[in-house]
Amino acid sequence: MKEWKDPEAMNGYLRRYRIESALPEELLPHLALRKYEPDERLCSQGDKPDHLYLLVEGKLRVSTSSAEGRTLVLTFHQPPELIGEIEFARGADYLNTVEAVTPVVAISAPYRYLSAFALDHPPFLRWLLDVISRKFWTKSESLSFNLMHPVETRLAGYLLSRAADCSGTPFQGRLRSAELKDAANAIGTSYRHLNRVIGRLCAEGLLERVGGHIVVKDRRRLQELVDPMPSG
Repeated sequence: MKEWKDPEAMNGYLRRYRIESALPEELLPHLALRKYEPDERLCSQGDKPDHLYLLVEGKLRVSTSSAEGRTLVLTFHQPPELIGEIEFARGADYLNTVEAVTPVVAISAPYRYLSAFALDHPPFLRWLLDVISRKFWTKSESLSFNLMHPVETRLAGYLLSRAADCSGTPFQGRLRSAELKDAANAIGTSYRHLNRVIGRLCAEGLLERVGGHIVVKDRRRLQELVDPMPSG
């Protein structure tokens, strides 16, 4: 991890994501930019948090681990996304592990300065409430999606969300075969049934098994499973 201060770049990020009006002036000198390389952790499940992070470049992976050491990927984040806001609001340890998938740039804000300058700042509190409520809304939609759609559709959405890349690089939709159990848990199905569905999608030319990976062959048709064209 590399940390530095660059007021011009910082102000550019805050303006890009329309956040500057939510932050009190007294907090700004205490913000810093941090860069993380792929697979580098921003935070680990169970650690005591001391910073709030705002993702401004790159892609993050959020995962959780069981007491037996089993890891489950929960979701992926792209800018702008807050990390650590629920822990800040609740005074709790980090709930999940967050790692960089691509090179990542994040703005870090120490909790002690947030407590000193932001808790009595209504624009910041409104912004924080909006972020937290949006996350719960998204989670509710995801649960509804899993309940109301067949496994083919849920798998298509999962693969497309994993492959989404805000950096503008070419689409690289793939899933390691070793991650299939995590994928099955994430979309609410069994490992065996997921393999059957993947087999059907491979036979139909949407996916392909290549060198220990499940690779997207036809992104357009996969997208149509998630967002079918209206009839009539």
